[in-house]
Amino acid sequence: NATFCFYSDNCSVSCRYVCSVGGLSTSALARDLLHPSIELQRRQHKKKRLVQSPNSYFMDVKCPGCYKITTVFSHAQTVVLCVGCATVLCQSSGGKARLTEGCSFRKKQH
Repeated sequence: NATFCFYSDNCSVSCRYVCSVGGLSTSALARDLLHPSIELQRRQHKKKRLVQSPNSYFMDVKCPGCYKITTVFSHAQTVVLCVGCATVLCQSSGGKARLTEGCSFRKKQH
């Protein structure tokens, strides 16, 4: 009972679809479910990760005019103004807040 793959000439262990003579059999997973990659975890939905973690974060944003630092939520739904000079630091964009050009930021550690 030889196994072969429709997608490549020489079927390897990492092949996603294992095909037998009788047709498609159970598919062999090409990824490790117990040790997923960091990139795969980042792309998954926040509740479907191996350990649930939010997509949002707080960040320190430095005003390009007066260099004051303001703490801003990554998914802010309102316009955030600088405390010192009332410059617009970020605007809502439906998901993550969009920073104004010239503003520098860093993620806050929890």
